[in-house]
Amino acid sequence: MSKKNAVFIFAKAQLSAFTGGIVDYLVMILCTELLGIHYTISIAIGGIVGAIVNFSVNRYWTFTSAKANKAPVGQQLVKFIFVVGGSILLKSSGTYLFTTWLKLDYKITRIMVDIIVSLSFNYVLQKYWVFRKKSL
Repeated sequence: MSKKNAVFIFAKAQLSAFTGGIVDYLVMILCTELLGIHYTISIAIGGIVGAIVNFSVNRYWTFTSAKANKAPVGQQLVKFIFVVGGSILLKSSGTYLFTTWLKLDYKITRIMVDIIVSLSFNYVLQKYWVFRKKSL
């Protein structure tokens, strides 16, 4: 894969993550601020909703190579669920720890944690495991 293509796929993945992240973040705020659910639980709820958006965008737009899309959707979905579960655990616990230690609003620490988890965990696992191109 050329550098140009790798950068393009990375940019598409970040746009996909941003789209899912906005949905995730808004659902978290709605659940916490309007429904009174603790933010750590709201992160899980938002994470599930955002993951549905992110999976769909990644499968049908970000990682669209013919080889990647030949993988059965169910197989990719199972892998994606494991990544989302780990991501939600990292985001929820990381946000709680940062909020507690730094004495900052959960909405701010959530963004900090999201950036770290998105780049170091989600992108790597989605690119090289969930939506990996199959060798012929």
